Parts: sequence; C-alpha cells; structure tokens
Amino acid sequence: MEHYNLEKDIASDLKEQFELEYGPTWHCLVGRHFSSYVTHEKSCYCYFYIGQMGVMLFKTP
Repeated sequence: MEHYNLEKDIASDLKEQFELEYGPTWHCLVGRHFSSYVTHEKSCYCYFYIGQMGVMLFKTP
C-alpha cells in the first residue's frame, strides 16, 4: 500500500485484481471515512482495515 499516492488508486487496483480473479462486476471503496448501503451477491462482500484505512469490496450481478 505504501507505493500508492491516492486512495482511488488503491481502489482501482483492488477492483481490477478482484475482477481478474473472480469475474465482473466488483466495486471497491477505500478511505478513512465513508458510509455505505449496498446490495451484493451472496458471499461476495468483504470489509477490512489496513492500518487506519477501511476497504470494502462487493460484487453485483
């Protein structure tokens, strides 16, 4: 994560990697402060922290 300058670059890279590994369509949010209310495919949602940075990934049909 240290080689990224912007949170949007982290989100873009994670989205691309998830779509290569698991197929489309993934969405990614990265940041210190955000709220969400999403609909996602069953078993296709994750939320975790890397240090102080929150990361949310979810897949839509």
